[in-house]
Amino acid sequence: MSKVTQPLQDGPALSNSWRRVWRWHFFAGLIVMPVLMLMALTGGLYLYKTEIEGLAWRSMAVVEARDTRASADLWQQGAEQAADGTALAVVVPDRPDRAVQVRVRGDRGERTVFVDPYDGRVTGMVGGQGIMELVKKLHSLELLGKPFNILVEVVAGWAIILVATGLFLWWPRKGRNVAVALPRAGDPARRPFWRDAHAVTGLYVGGIILFLALTGMPWSAVWGDRFMNVMRESGLGRPPAPAAASPWSHGKGHNAPSGTGWTMEHAVLHTPTGGPGMLSRVIATAEAEDARSLYVEGTTGQVVADLRWEQFGGGAKAFEWGIAVHQGMQYGEINRLIMLLGCIGIWVLGISGGLMVWKRRPRGRGITPPPAPPDARGRAAVLGIVLPLAVIFPLTGLSLAVALGAEWLWGRMRR
Repeated sequence: MSKVTQPLQDGPALSNSWRRVWRWHFFAGLIVMPVLMLMALTGGLYLYKTEIEGLAWRSMAVVEARDTRASADLWQQGAEQAADGTALAVVVPDRPDRAVQVRVRGDRGERTVFVDPYDGRVTGMVGGQGIMELVKKLHSLELLGKPFNILVEVVAGWAIILVATGLFLWWPRKGRNVAVALPRAGDPARRPFWRDAHAVTGLYVGGIILFLALTGMPWSAVWGDRFMNVMRESGLGRPPAPAAASPWSHGKGHNAPSGTGWTMEHAVLHTPTGGPGMLSRVIATAEAEDARSLYVEGTTGQVVADLRWEQFGGGAKAFEWGIAVHQGMQYGEINRLIMLLGCIGIWVLGISGGLMVWKRRPRGRGITPPPAPPDARGRAAVLGIVLPLAVIFPLTGLSLAVALGAEWLWGRMRR
């Protein structure tokens, strides 16, 4: 008689370690999957920011290409008059048939003004920085308020736990048909079909999700700021910025103009006030240089600091590279497609996982977690996965302690 492989189900064949890890995989998904799916949706949209904005702003952003551009100071004057405020940042397009974007702050808040670079004519204006700024704030959870930004670290940490526990559950074991590397034919009305879909998706996009979670940490309110401080103090970050001289002053917080590298965001210069021809001199100086970070004196066009890539420390280089890949900008279209695959994979995992949980619920009852082992055996497997992450990412560790306390309290209440 041929040996029959036991399917994945509750029963004596499941070890205590497997049961405990399965239980924590369930809780991790329950805690963060809705937020993770929101971040995947907004992140996937932001990968195609240029294309989306091009469609939404086509009537304002497209201009007729000509031979000679107007002075950049004329762009600034036109934008400030149209929005009745002060220019904060200017984005010069990389295509000759696109308008310049000038971000202006006034009494009515910030606005983005589109200016024809060839004659200085204002072609349109939108509130704030447009729809993609809303998508960006949703992605970082800042739209809900600054305190919610700490959830970025919590969600990223639990996403790593999901990947690690999922790999543990998928790993081949003797006598049990758990690990699958290719989709198998099945009935979508039954749970095994969605179990296999969940496992195969996790196998192929788990590495992308892990990368997205780790490279998203620099945006977190606690871990990101502290790690950036460590890089600066250890010399692994970017070179120090030049001393500020009036009327220039170094900015604080995440007020960097569009396109500034992550490691430069806390050391940008505000727009100067007073003196003619400042913006045009800055742009002329910048366009005469290769790709690098420049500090330019606005009134004279003099370069006061020239920070090249080779001057950046190892930590700054690693994180600038990670952020560029995270945003799909480092390796062209293939980079964007791989990151998009990770975003789609998160949704497939969320939907398939939700259907699995729904289909395994006891008849007549709601969704229930997998049963805990009857004794303390198997805890080493869970602790070996989650404890290192709790130490590296403190907010994840704090949320883990809260989850453990909630599980203990729920057990006491049931007894």
